[in-house]
Amino acid sequence: MEDDLLSQLKQMTTVVADTGDIEAIRRFQPTDATTNPSLILQAAQQDTRRQRLAEIARQAADIDDALDAVAVEIGSEISALVPGYVSTEVSARLSFDTDATLARAHSLIERYARHDVAPERILIKVASTWEGIRAARQLEREGIHTNLTLLFGLTQARACADAGVTLVSPFVGRILDWYKAQEPEADFSGERDPGVQSVKAIYEHYKGHGYQTIVMGASFRNAGEIVALAGCDRLTISPQLLGELAETRAPLTRQLVPLDAETRAPEPQDEGDFRWAMNEDAMATEKLAEGIRKFMADQRKLETLLGTLRRE
Repeated sequence: MEDDLLSQLKQMTTVVADTGDIEAIRRFQPTDATTNPSLILQAAQQDTRRQRLAEIARQAADIDDALDAVAVEIGSEISALVPGYVSTEVSARLSFDTDATLARAHSLIERYARHDVAPERILIKVASTWEGIRAARQLEREGIHTNLTLLFGLTQARACADAGVTLVSPFVGRILDWYKAQEPEADFSGERDPGVQSVKAIYEHYKGHGYQTIVMGASFRNAGEIVALAGCDRLTISPQLLGELAETRAPLTRQLVPLDAETRAPEPQDEGDFRWAMNEDAMATEKLAEGIRKFMADQRKLETLLGTLRRE
């Protein structure tokens, strides 16, 4: 009998849990875990956390202090359950401010140190804006690892690789969402999925030019997208889809295979090149802006929750 899809996937790809749910991480035993403002909000709303959140909120200097304290506390719990990286995101509000992103990243690393979590276990997660990529470049030079998120195409991926970031999280499902909105009747199944095609293009570009940056597909809408990217360096997967993979027995074929670098990397983009290429890519531009807005919407909900607890 075939092994389940999750077991087979773990043999060819590093599986990452896309959640802040401690119980889900215990169940699926991923190598890494990644969080974002939406996932931290979900974790923070659990009744079992309310008393502790109230303590954090009352002890914090301000709401920003409380937000980071909550993210690091949950991240520290996760770090005890996974052997690899834990990703923690800088506030989406700082997506267009390099210096503020750097300051917040340093603060997060210091907080983790107070929880006895070493810097090499943490990926500072930053939106793939020009300013975010510049901040990541500096952090990597300081030995702080980064995860560049809200990435929707090769323009952003090239800039991230040029900056020497540790890992990129190209989104799959949100790209599919955009194309389905443009062409509701089109068949985007399997390898026709434009999100899958985007991650494959990034993977092939990195491997073909010898970049060391890790490619971690993210934001999946269905298990078929995951199957189509089997063999990618990493895939960060929601508990729902992890469960579906664990319950499905079928052969899994590796789709992405690392090749030896054959050509020299292209010249790095400057800011003008980057911004022009993004301007020409309506999908990437729109989904990046939308993603930042959505993360901020959930961050504001968490700010409201912490503010309420702070006053109780």
